Amino acid sequence: MAFAMRLRSFGEPEDVLTPDPLDLDDESLQPSSGEVLVEVAAAGVNFPDLLIVQGKYQAKPPFPFAPGGEVSGVVRHVGSDVDSVRVGDRVIAITGFGGFSTHVVVPETSVARMPREMDFRQAAALVTTYGTTLYALVTRASLQRGETLLVLGASGGIGTAAIELGRVLGARVIAAGSRRSLGPSRRLGADAVIDYEAADLKSRVRELTDGRGADVVIDPVGGIFTEPAVRSMAWGGRHLMVGFAAGPIPQLPLNLLLLKSTSSMGVFWGAWAAREPICFRRHIELLFRWNLEGKITPKISKSYPLDAAPEALRDLAERRVVGKCVLHTPALESTASPAHALGSGRAATGTAPITRLPAVIRAAPPPCSPANHKPRFFHYERRCSPVGPRQNPTRASSRRE
Repeated sequence: MAFAMRLRSFGEPEDVLTPDPLDLDDESLQPSSGEVLVEVAAAGVNFPDLLIVQGKYQAKPPFPFAPGGEVSGVVRHVGSDVDSVRVGDRVIAITGFGGFSTHVVVPETSVARMPREMDFRQAAALVTTYGTTLYALVTRASLQRGETLLVLGASGGIGTAAIELGRVLGARVIAAGSRRSLGPSRRLGADAVIDYEAADLKSRVRELTDGRGADVVIDPVGGIFTEPAVRSMAWGGRHLMVGFAAGPIPQLPLNLLLLKSTSSMGVFWGAWAAREPICFRRHIELLFRWNLEGKITPKISKSYPLDAAPEALRDLAERRVVGKCVLHTPALESTASPAHALGSGRAATGTAPITRLPAVIRAAPPPCSPANHKPRFFHYERRCSPVGPRQNPTRASSRRE
């Protein structure tokens, strides 16, 4: 049965989120020009989904609506003027909201083909957290090989992604989180860990960096942890504000930025992806490649049936999730091989390799997509990187090969 987990008022997930049947012949599920209908196999569950349901997010869609910002699945219909995907392609899609559903219509620019070898659950768990983190570390902060990266909220989706991507990019990673996150953080490859509920965060970072401080801080937590993290930064450090999982929005004394020529910058990946669809697809291509090479692997605590979305959101709210959790739909449950069998047509014989993107994208590869994915090539041009290349003579040797 086609259905969506919708709400008609804001509140706690178990009180307001209920199954709502979908009519696949309804006009709202017929893709218009430049749109694609995706049959959803899996949907990622993220902290913004919880905030949207509770009415605490900056975007408030009109009722009724389904939360869910990222999905994986199969293209079932395409509108006119769509040339980057075809019916039967296995894809990921950024939905904003509406992803907690068996079917969803999205713009073509928010869709990217996924490798045939990738599991739908892994794909759904990869896009938002790893996409946000790659954009933050590379495009916004221009993280360099050999620099020190401090990761707050190390057990969450952004935190686990930042540990893995920091290692891939050649940074020294310090993971900070609750006591229960320390073991998983070490297993992911963190060079050092901090229990920031028990230790003084600023002092501990200074100890671990011989007094120098962290070059980059990725902060999806906010609250009482932001200011000590900013105080722990090195000269020229960059603080990345991703979210406020701890609740309160921090009031940061701006003189802290002045004293060491540091910066604090926002990370709004969804808006960037909509403004830079080619760069978005190149980032997703790179993440898929690193996943297939075994360099990054989304940590999925649990997969829930779609109609158990309230339970998944409650577990997320109560910090019972390490990494990510996902929802799976009846379409995925009905397949003999969840990783491969849902697709038909082109997907049945294998989607074209992810490196062979449509000609419209291949014709002018943007600066955000180097052919050679080595960290030293991540000095993007200003079009895809508001920060631009960093000129730090003390770190020049780290960029040589």
